[in-house]
Amino acid sequence: MVSIPLFQVDAFTNQPFSGNPAGVVLLKEPMPDTWMLGIAREMNLSETAFLLPEGDAFRLRWFTPAVEVTLCGHATLASAHILWEQNVLPPGKSAQFETLSGRLTAERCPDGWIALDIPARSTDPAAPPEGMLPALGIDRPVFVGRYKEDYLVELESEDQVRRLDPDFARLKSVPTRGVVVTARARMPGYDFVSRFFAPAVGVNEDPVTGSAHCALAPYWSGKFQKPSLHAYQASPRGGELRVHILGERVRLEGQAVTVFTASLQV
Repeated sequence: MVSIPLFQVDAFTNQPFSGNPAGVVLLKEPMPDTWMLGIAREMNLSETAFLLPEGDAFRLRWFTPAVEVTLCGHATLASAHILWEQNVLPPGKSAQFETLSGRLTAERCPDGWIALDIPARSTDPAAPPEGMLPALGIDRPVFVGRYKEDYLVELESEDQVRRLDPDFARLKSVPTRGVVVTARARMPGYDFVSRFFAPAVGVNEDPVTGSAHCALAPYWSGKFQKPSLHAYQASPRGGELRVHILGERVRLEGQAVTVFTASLQV
């Protein structure tokens, strides 16, 4: 029997039991997709990350309890945090990840936050698929657009975003992977807020969604006409991010804290 290290990390927060929890598994050899999906189901988190050394980098894959996904910001942040915390990488060395979204880089900021370099995602105006807005409980959106596999919906106020109570069974039948709903922030110190819903991939509401901010960052940067913004994801757990537009890339900054360590018996 072989023991494989397993960690649970709360990402985009510096307080346990807030932010977005992610599983992180440190592999020494490739494992079958069905096994990784089984671990993700066992963890029952929005995403579990699997890291395997590959040349000068790490092969990084992300699984929800239902499917593999092409990009996950919070589990990438959690993975980098574990590599440094467990001394897999020295403190001053950046973490390089080979993923389905290309090579991603994580590095430590001078203030202890972790910065991810991730491709930006542009949002184009789009008609909402039938049933999406009623499932969300939205009557008059300010804007509806699409980026990659998901939709972005802007509302008039932060209060509207916070009050949303989606019909997840109905939303699951809508032909989209997920939808992020956003508005200008009324909280001091923040520029915009959001919530992210993806019942189609087994995640009714994601606590903090790094990949969605790859679209939210350029969207709000254009509206505010500034390259750097402070964001808050207003899920019940809550989490904060700093985002910076760097051409066709987004620099996502967040914090992370390890909640528990364990071993998988294989």
